[in-house]
Amino acid sequence: MILITGATGNIGHELVRELDGTGTEVRALIRDPARAAALPARAKGVVGDLDEPATLAPAFAGVDKLFLLTPGIGTDHTAHAVAAAQAAGVSHIVHLSSANVLGDPMPAMGRWHHEREEIVRACGIPTTVLRPGGFMTNALEWAPTIREEGYVLDPVGPGRYAPIDPVDIAAVAALVLTENGHQGEEYVLTGDEALTVTEQVQIIAAAAGRPIEVRAALTPAQAVRSRFPRGVPRALADAITEGFALMRADTVGFRTDTVEKLLGRRPRTFAQWCARNAGAFRPDATARP
Repeated sequence: MILITGATGNIGHELVRELDGTGTEVRALIRDPARAAALPARAKGVVGDLDEPATLAPAFAGVDKLFLLTPGIGTDHTAHAVAAAQAAGVSHIVHLSSANVLGDPMPAMGRWHHEREEIVRACGIPTTVLRPGGFMTNALEWAPTIREEGYVLDPVGPGRYAPIDPVDIAAVAALVLTENGHQGEEYVLTGDEALTVTEQVQIIAAAAGRPIEVRAALTPAQAVRSRFPRGVPRALADAITEGFALMRADTVGFRTDTVEKLLGRRPRTFAQWCARNAGAFRPDATARP
């Protein structure tokens, strides 16, 4: 039995679907029972809340492997999940971290993920760590201004990075959850196209069939607001600003070939992702895909 946390998110949803397609027995940890309707028919949704450790025992009972994805900037969810995994006798954890932990010096985004990695490693359960770079789905944060006003704010200028499709992250996670020999490994995952924001926007425009203007973000605060118009905690805002500065400075674009080595195929391209999600960037879009 494999338990998936974050099962209704961009990665978790794809992972549940990937595992379900192989006939693997999958259980999804969900807070809201209504969200179980979005799961594949064979996947079982079990209600539990990582904020409430006492709710986790039924979800973890009989679980052999755990896919651990915890959101936000804290470590409590990770600690609670690890404690439940220890109590249940889980034999393998696949932990979703971030390529930001490789920074030297390590940026704030990396430090939060590093703290979580240390909690998982200290528990004594064999672990595989996945460290993806930026997600292609981050482009959906541009969708409101593209739909309503036809532009994107660019905070990184000449900076390049190689976004990865969450479908590829899920495929790697499914592999290491179902195949022996990955315990103790750390896999850094990226796409293999190093793109600027302008290049990404051009690809989105071609897929959506509409012109999209790129405007330079004039201040860090403007860049953060463009990504989170409803606001974010100060610590996260500072970390995002730091991340944008680091991205601007990388005009080559960090890439790995890990996805190809593990899956035997090249990562999906940004154009492929845009073709699947083009509707989100059109004026008549009614919901996020």
